[in-house]
Amino acid sequence: MFQDFLQQNFLGNRIMDYLITVVAILVGIIFIKLFRCFLLARLKKWAESSSTSVDDFLIKILQGVFLPLAYFGIVFLSIQALQLTPSTKKILETIWTGILALFAARLATQLIDYSFKLYLRKSGKNVALERSMNGILRVVSVIIWGLAIVFFLDNLGFKVTAVITGLGIGGIAVALAAQAVLGDLFSYFAILFDRPFEIGDFIIIGDYMGCVEHIGIKTTRISSLGGEQLIFANTDLTNSRVRNYKRMKKRRVVFKLGVTYQATLEQVKEIPGLIEGIIKGVEETTFDRAHFFSYGDFSLIFEVVYYVNGGDYNKYMDIQQEINFAVKKEFEDRGIEFAYPTQTLFVPELQKEK
Repeated sequence: MFQDFLQQNFLGNRIMDYLITVVAILVGIIFIKLFRCFLLARLKKWAESSSTSVDDFLIKILQGVFLPLAYFGIVFLSIQALQLTPSTKKILETIWTGILALFAARLATQLIDYSFKLYLRKSGKNVALERSMNGILRVVSVIIWGLAIVFFLDNLGFKVTAVITGLGIGGIAVALAAQAVLGDLFSYFAILFDRPFEIGDFIIIGDYMGCVEHIGIKTTRISSLGGEQLIFANTDLTNSRVRNYKRMKKRRVVFKLGVTYQATLEQVKEIPGLIEGIIKGVEETTFDRAHFFSYGDFSLIFEVVYYVNGGDYNKYMDIQQEINFAVKKEFEDRGIEFAYPTQTLFVPELQKEK
């Protein structure tokens, strides 16, 4: 009698077929539960003990995307074994398409979010960069979810092609009208990812110089040495030659000094070695050369080259001042005189008439 009950037909399928479908769903759920309790738990412990963040992200994706999708997949595949009406199949396929679109969009946003976080981690702690990246992530997320909705509606049978075509034509018109704004926007992305300068860097663009205060979507604001604020379009910056002094690892310094023509040959020969010893005695410097350079109009000119280890301007000026003090002292101790603009007038003595 029980066999007869199992063979009874209900909505085009035997009761036995429904039981097999339910058992298949339960077995699949149990298998996923076992995987989650044993294998996934061990993977979590292994990820916690490792120093990289990639394994943590993969486990997060596995737990938040693939496992929920596996539950829906087991139910969908088990029901497909039954004899279903065309309308029922269409409804199930629509639901499955929506689920796939949902999890695909979720996976894409998490992948992009992880890529941004990895980029920020390598770039160091930068509040302005993090704020900009979060804004970009929101825009990208809206685009991804919009594409997922369009894909779902298209599978429902809605004619979205005409709408997309209309939006494309309208987008071209807007792009032509806002060409300058879009150019600045793309330049902003170039500055953001290529990072030729950052907030706080001292830069020079042509005849203008100052510290970067703010990098916006359209403009970048710079505080000049005079105190006023300079505003540049991002396109102007990416099309210009920008000199970034904040990233200067060492500064090359060239200076000249002149001594009088009354200096003896021994004193002239002594000066390069004297300056070399002074510079080598100053910390954070690297001596390059010192030479008797040329004969000037009123002085013997020496040229000196050295490097300051670092790009800080105040540090450079302190070192140059220390060198100047030491040169002044050594010259005074040796009786060497600095030259200054002078003129000597030679008047021939007139021969007395006899």
